[in-house]
Amino acid sequence: MLGDRMQKRLNEIIRRLRGLGGLGAPALLLIILAMIVIPLAPFVLDLLFTFNIALAIVILLAVVYVLRPVEFNAFPTVLLLVTLLRLALNVASTRVVLLHGHQGAHAAGKVIEAFGNFVVGGNYAIGFIVFVILTLINFMVVTKGAERVSEVSARFVLDALPGKQLAIDADLNAGLLTREESKARREEVREEADFYGSMDGASKFIRGDAIAGIMILFINIIGGLFIGTLQHGLPIAEALKNYTLLTIGDGLVAQIPSLLMSTSVAILVTRMSKSVNMGQQVVKQVFAEPKVLGVTATVLGLVGVIPGMPNVVFLTLAAICGGVAYLSAQKVKRGATPARDAAPATPAAPQELGWDDVQQEDPIGLEVGYRLIPLVDAKQGGELMARIKGVRKKLTQEMGFLIQPVHIRDNLELAPGAYRLTLHGVPIASGQIYPDRDLALNPGRVFGTIEGIATKDPTFGLDAVWIERGARDHAQTLGYTVVDPSTVIATHLSQIVKDHAHELLGFDETQQLLNALAKSAPKLVEDLTPKLLPLSVIVKVLQLLLGERIPIRNLRSIAEALAENGARSQDPVALASQVRVALSRQIVQEINGLDPELPVLTLAPALERVLQDSLQGGGAVLEPGLAERMHKSLSDQVQKQAKQGQPAVLLVPSPLRPLLAKFTRQSLPDLHVLAYNEVPDSKQIRLIGAVN
Repeated sequence: MLGDRMQKRLNEIIRRLRGLGGLGAPALLLIILAMIVIPLAPFVLDLLFTFNIALAIVILLAVVYVLRPVEFNAFPTVLLLVTLLRLALNVASTRVVLLHGHQGAHAAGKVIEAFGNFVVGGNYAIGFIVFVILTLINFMVVTKGAERVSEVSARFVLDALPGKQLAIDADLNAGLLTREESKARREEVREEADFYGSMDGASKFIRGDAIAGIMILFINIIGGLFIGTLQHGLPIAEALKNYTLLTIGDGLVAQIPSLLMSTSVAILVTRMSKSVNMGQQVVKQVFAEPKVLGVTATVLGLVGVIPGMPNVVFLTLAAICGGVAYLSAQKVKRGATPARDAAPATPAAPQELGWDDVQQEDPIGLEVGYRLIPLVDAKQGGELMARIKGVRKKLTQEMGFLIQPVHIRDNLELAPGAYRLTLHGVPIASGQIYPDRDLALNPGRVFGTIEGIATKDPTFGLDAVWIERGARDHAQTLGYTVVDPSTVIATHLSQIVKDHAHELLGFDETQQLLNALAKSAPKLVEDLTPKLLPLSVIVKVLQLLLGERIPIRNLRSIAEALAENGARSQDPVALASQVRVALSRQIVQEINGLDPELPVLTLAPALERVLQDSLQGGGAVLEPGLAERMHKSLSDQVQKQAKQGQPAVLLVPSPLRPLLAKFTRQSLPDLHVLAYNEVPDSKQIRLIGAVN
């Protein structure tokens, strides 16, 4: 019973201490301020010096074992607080040394006395030399190098920030990332930039701390000499010995944690940004190659047999290196030994041909040259299969129906680095890939040129360069968007599927969509087909919508519009026009978002009259001269809107919309052709010009 009460009481104390966790930093700052103002007893100084050394060791180990530098994003703040703590200890110890130094080496506490006597043997000359050496190592080597690395890392990270953000946008558009993943990636990039920027400034704390330690040393020695001789009447030799030993002990106590913190900064800023264990990485990269250890053992053995050399030491180390090299070589050999070939199977007797031997063409196909096979093979680290799966998932969610699997095969007739996309067995696009390089895309504004193989982006036709893998960061700093070969193919595939989505939707896919809709609206599906409209008409309507880049996610609204207008007409074009009216809010929303105004172009009255007369007369094709002049006028308006960053929308009467949409679909893909009744009431129309 008593034990349970004590356990509950202990848990209550721990809970209250956790609740006060937010007061840790303010409390530490108050303690530092008190150390500067209030004189401390030698025993308290011993506790604080020991705590300072322990804290430096803890931070160093935390830096070693953290997987990624960004995961320790509180390090700049920790570095500032630890530096302030160490400087406050210097002030407190200086006060004690100058006040009580005439009493002997024990006047400033056991820790300072131990470092002044035991570490340097009570010889202040040796202590001074050791302190100077430690300070030079800390200030000239570790601190200076860490400061330079921090500065360069911050500069490169900040310069590469726009390129990384563009790369995230490219992955998002290619379907390789979801919105949540892209948001997390952007947050990670921002945190990385903030971290290295903070480290660039925080490294100055260590440099200032090292300079302050040197100045405090000379101030204490000179000040103690004057105080000991003038105020306490000590001989010059005794005063010099007492105050110098105390000052050297104080300096060593402060310099060792400072060196540990400088080392922590250097380790953190020189690490790679990817998630790896530093100890395993160092062992793997330094000692994993048997040849390195074997050559080292040979050199040590040759030196060990030279007369006059410490033969035992060199030969022992040579034996150790040779043994480790032998074990590593055996391990590599076991891993590389191929499995025994299986016994050849007895060939089966040829079977009679049947209907199963008739192969159907795949809806979507990808053929690759033999150099691109590693991109497809997951066993060789290929990521293309995962990228294509991400593309299918993204497009399925966007378009509103299941995108069929992509059948990938190798084709020896293609060039080694070429690929080809097929639709129902017909090639529709191709490209050239360099699997050992990255593609640097020029988004329109870059700050320099980069060496590589000039090319065109196979998806959008942008200027691009195939660059070496090591030049990726440099290209991003110049403003290029850098993507890997798998992303190039996946993005091209995504664009092709969007352009030909209407060819991928058939009867089976439409029936699956209606079956899914029947679970939530059974009466609507029952009345729609086959009572009102045959399945073939519904398929054609959905294909017309997809052909104009209109997703069919809102299948319920589409079915309701078909059910409402199916009794009056079974013409797929007329029904698609009515469905577009039902989806008007969705269509306009994808054009200009939540903007209350919709900038539109209209047809000049004379041109509109000519087109309507042609349509009423049964003409379905525009007169060549008229079509050329109208295309030129539309093209100029589209370019003008693109320069202003606004969508290009042509507003026409309903009967003319299908004709003009078909006329501009291939040549002017950025032009949206809307009918008057397709603009929702919530949108205000702003007329920006007329097409003559």
